[in-house]
Amino acid sequence: MKTTLKTEYDTAAPPKVAVVIPCYKVSQHIMGVLEKIGPQIERIYVIDDNCPEHTGDTVEANCKDGRVRVIRHTTNQGVGGAVMTGYRQAITEGMEVIVKVDGDGQMDPSLIPRFVTPILEGRADYTKGNRFFNPEEVRSMPRIRLVGNAILSFMTKISSGYWNLFDPTNGFTAIHANVAYMLPFNKISRRYFFETDLLFRLNILRAVVVDVPMAAHYGDESSSLKIPNIIGEFLLKHLRNFSKRLLYNYYLRNMSLASIEFPLGSILFIFGCVFGVIQWSVSIATGLPSSAGTVMLSALPVIIGLQLLLSFIGHDIGSVPTHPIHRYTPNTGTKCEH
Repeated sequence: MKTTLKTEYDTAAPPKVAVVIPCYKVSQHIMGVLEKIGPQIERIYVIDDNCPEHTGDTVEANCKDGRVRVIRHTTNQGVGGAVMTGYRQAITEGMEVIVKVDGDGQMDPSLIPRFVTPILEGRADYTKGNRFFNPEEVRSMPRIRLVGNAILSFMTKISSGYWNLFDPTNGFTAIHANVAYMLPFNKISRRYFFETDLLFRLNILRAVVVDVPMAAHYGDESSSLKIPNIIGEFLLKHLRNFSKRLLYNYYLRNMSLASIEFPLGSILFIFGCVFGVIQWSVSIATGLPSSAGTVMLSALPVIIGLQLLLSFIGHDIGSVPTHPIHRYTPNTGTKCEH
């Protein structure tokens, strides 16, 4: 007998919810993850991303759940590539909401209703986990991961425009299929930058993103994501995404006072700092104090430029998308590259 979704979704007809599980070196954990996925889920896509442990074979040999579909990659495409494959299949099969869960057992599948509910209630287009919501839970997180995530979160706020979010590398997510259909699959980062790059793409679409509080689970699984090693790479990619978002949202799509505040503020602030350093160096070299006019010529642009930049940030924070778009973006049921 087919089991309907929990009543907390408050919908007349049972929505079709799919779960995508990208798999790479998780053969020891995948069966435990599958066993915890509730009967309210319509489809489960296990994406074997050319796993050296042949996770797909493990699932096919041991899993009797008729909802499970194993999809194999002949070459490793990274977590982003695996998730995009799952998204395509879910869209093709007419799923309404697509949840992404890792196969390493760090995420509790019983929390799936928390991620799906805001989307089905029309309050969000995309939901993601936040392990930092409860201070008590944060204490269990390794310190290096805590500091690294704080740095990455700040960079993500700037580049994506979602100032209301935290824990950007959290991979427990859910998205409405109509919004997933609009994503440029062939442009989204395929590997570690996938989650943060996806947020940037969602902001360009003006999708509403909501954080979902969750607890972190750390077992014997190992992570190949070393935060100290990728902060530099992430910084460059965040700068690229911020530049694109600035161009799209403040010059091509729309223009406002903020469109003037950022470039003018940047020019004044940089000029004031550079001029001030030059004059300070000259003063040190000659032993002569700078005149009051010279000091003001340095300080005034810095002060005005900083005020303009702060005003731009205030406008940017107030521009976080608040109106879900999935109700107005029906898809055709087949995902094409664009």
